[in-house]
Parts: sequence; C-alpha cells; structure tokens
Amino acid sequence: MFEKVDLPTRGLESYRPLLGTQLWDQLLTLARDLQPFRFVHVNSTAVGGGVAEILRSLVPMMRGLGLKTEWLVFNPPAAFFGVTKKLHNLLQGQEGGLASEEMDLYLRCIQEASISLNGAGIGREVWFLHDPQVLPMAHHMNGGSPGYKAWVCHIDLSTPNAEILDSLLPFTMDYDALVFSMPSYVPYSLNGERVHVVPPAIDPLAEKNIALPLTDARAIVGRLGIDVERPLVSQVSRFDVWKDPWGVIDAYRLAKAAVPGLQLALLGVIQAKDDPEGVEVLESVVQYAEGDPDVHLYWDPDMLVDGIDRTVNAFQVGSQVVIQKSRREGFGLTVTEAMWKGSAVIGGNVGGIRQQIQDGVSGFLVEDATQCGERLLQLLHDPGLRAEMGRRAHESVRANYLLPRLLLDYLKVVQAHL
Repeated sequence: MFEKVDLPTRGLESYRPLLGTQLWDQLLTLARDLQPFRFVHVNSTAVGGGVAEILRSLVPMMRGLGLKTEWLVFNPPAAFFGVTKKLHNLLQGQEGGLASEEMDLYLRCIQEASISLNGAGIGREVWFLHDPQVLPMAHHMNGGSPGYKAWVCHIDLSTPNAEILDSLLPFTMDYDALVFSMPSYVPYSLNGERVHVVPPAIDPLAEKNIALPLTDARAIVGRLGIDVERPLVSQVSRFDVWKDPWGVIDAYRLAKAAVPGLQLALLGVIQAKDDPEGVEVLESVVQYAEGDPDVHLYWDPDMLVDGIDRTVNAFQVGSQVVIQKSRREGFGLTVTEAMWKGSAVIGGNVGGIRQQIQDGVSGFLVEDATQCGERLLQLLHDPGLRAEMGRRAHESVRANYLLPRLLLDYLKVVQAHL
C-alpha cells in the first residue's frame, strides 16, 4: 500500500550562495554525524499540497548531503481520503465529528498498510511521518521498537475540535519527536523535550521559485486569457473552504468598483488525491463568480500549457497583488513563494500567514473581505508601496524560510533524541 517516489540527488553546492556560513557548516557537520542512518519520509500524496512540494525538494537535498533517504506515499482506498479530509477539517476547528465506521476505516487502513513496513526496521532508521493521514502508523510499525520516529504536523491545531483531537492524541505516544509549524499549534497536553517547532520553507531553486522575468510572466498569463495591459490580482491555492475563494471574489468586487479594469485569477489545480472536496468547492466558486469574464479560474493541469510550476511562478510575478485570504492556514507556502518573488501580498490574519507577514511592513494582514478590498485598493494605487513591501518580503524569506534551514532543523530534531 506504499509507493516509492523516485527522485534524483541534488548537491547542496547550488544553494550555497543563498546560505550563511554558519548554516552551511552546521548542515555539513550534522549530515556527517547522521550518515549511518537511513531516513524515510511518509505521507499521503506525491503531488499537490505543501507537504508533497517540500518533500520533492527535501529528499534530493538530503541525498546530496550523503544521507540515505527515501520517500514513501501511502496509497489506501479512495474512501480513506474522504475520511481524512473530514478529519483535517475537524482538527482545524470545523464542528461535527466522525462516525464510528469512519474512524474504523481510518484506523483499519493504516493498520493494514503498516504490516508491509514491519520487519524493515533495523534500529538505524529515522522515520518522518507527515500529518494526520498517517499519524497512527507508528503504533503498528515493528511493535514500536526499531528506528527513530517523528510525527510532523503541518496543519493549524490552534482551535481544534476537542473531541477529535483527544481521540488522536494517544497515537502521539508512539513517537520520539513531535514537530509543529508554530508554538500555538502544539496541543495543551503535549510538552517537554519531544515537542519541536519547525516552520516550513520553500525551495528557491525549484522551477516555481526561480527568477522569472516580468516579460516572460506576462507572456505566460497572456496565453491563459489575461489582458496584460490591465491590473491583475491572484490567489494561488487549492479550492478549499479554508482558503475562502468566495471572500477573495468579494474583495475583488469591492476593489473593481474603483478600478474597473481589474482582473482576478484563482489558480488551484485539482490533483491531490487526498483532497476529495476540491471539485465541490470549485463548482460553488464558479457559481459565485456569476459569469464575470474578468474572474479567471484555473483548475485543470491540461489548461496550463507552460506547466503548473512555471504558470504559478508567472501569476505570482505578473500580478500587481497576490492574495491568500485563508481562514485557517497551517503555514501558507504560497505566501512564502510570492514574498520570495518580491510581490505585494495580502494574507488572512491567521496561522502561519501571521508569522510570515509583518503587517504594514512586508505585506498586509486582513480580517475580512472588506478589509482585504481596502488594502487591495491601497496597493493598486501605490506602486511605490508595492515595491517596498515586496523588497522587505523577499529579504524576510531569504533570512527565515528557505529549504536548507528546514533541513537543518529536521536534522537537529533527530540529533536531540539520538
């Protein structure tokens, strides 16, 4: 029930111009000390979503440091993802609960899958299991004995459904370390040396994040129906209730009353198999847009003739303002991506977005659609403010949210428990 993702090795030398000497030296030292271990990352999808994006760059980087590293993707029946998407929403604060048969399906699929991992451990392994989809897996692996196991939680647990959280917390006892993106996400009952806070990061050398000239960006978005002579605002995010695409449309409509030529792009390619709600949300957004020809929705990868990553890059570079109006957000790598490109960003005042954007300095944080529309107008009318916020945003990402720092933090987590 696992698929091994084949990826190349990538040397760290290509990242060196972006790293400080101290970080560089620490990475080399830690990697040398940990070379006897085999590292295994486990999650529930190889494409779509921030975890898959991180692992697609992190695994080659770890190999480039001489660390034996694999990536396994859990491949259960489709019904499993219907349950885990519901579980994800509940853990982020949605009201409701799981039926007993749903919880039984969730636990049974994980237990059956874990059997294939038994016998693999030889005590010199380090397992990183990512997010609630695979949380109970450590309980069944090798009787809980060989190897070091860390659970990495990438979602916002600041206001969880308490009943669901309490039902899952016992599974955290099977881990040597617990990793969260922000201190406010750590459940009140978890503390001590096992708990680590490690913010996510982006790969600055991925196609999505490498420097793209504005002329190239405008050509790409132009091929997708955008009028490059008129202002454009975008949200790059999957079609999900927590991303509030309806609120983005409301903010766009408020701004468009003063800027009649304004265009909006919502780019959220539906491809992650662990997110079965995407089509339903998309259909609702299509209806909400009411046929506005200046609201452009992109969800089919076949629509993107220049490829998904290059197209995302183009919209983040070619937009006057990038929005991420989430109502819950574990971190928000699309915010990091846009900030890295020097774009002016407006984000919902929640979770990891709040950690990344210094309000009024490196972007704007907003509480609702009205405030988002007001900030959007302010930025559209002030190119100098957009440029200065973009410059500060880029420097903030360079200092805090690039992938080599994330790798160093992961290796420090391991070192602390060996």
